[in-house]
Amino acid sequence: MQARMKSPVFVLPDAMKALYALNRAIEIDEVPLTTHKLVHLRASQINGYGPCVAMHSEELKHAGETDQRIFSVGAWRETPYYTDAERAALALTESLTRLSDRADAVPDDVWDEATRHYDEKALAALILSIGQINIWNRVNCAVRQIAGSWKKAA
Repeated sequence: MQARMKSPVFVLPDAMKALYALNRAIEIDEVPLTTHKLVHLRASQINGYGPCVAMHSEELKHAGETDQRIFSVGAWRETPYYTDAERAALALTESLTRLSDRADAVPDDVWDEATRHYDEKALAALILSIGQINIWNRVNCAVRQIAGSWKKAA
């Protein structure tokens, strides 16, 4: 397997700076880092983007998450390993990642459950976090970035 080209964020360094700035802005106390990483893992699974699935799984492991929680993110509805707030974030992630799967991209029940667990500031951070991982997935999927190549670039 070979990448088609370098990631566009390496070709256009200002884009990398902008995405890093967005990341700093969304890492707020109201949304645990683990929740961000679970969201990133789930969106990457949906998008079928292996390098981010590998990276976010490793990040979760490094953060002390159990194999059960990491390995079962794709089946979060059927497993007891997630809090209600994490479940709300994962449901919102699935809706915002699969925009065209239904007429109402984010159904009221998904939104209402998210608002039960997150205030406006936290929801803003969560929505931007979901958008950001979808940007990373799409940009790097286009160029066929290889799993593990982020380690070499860092």
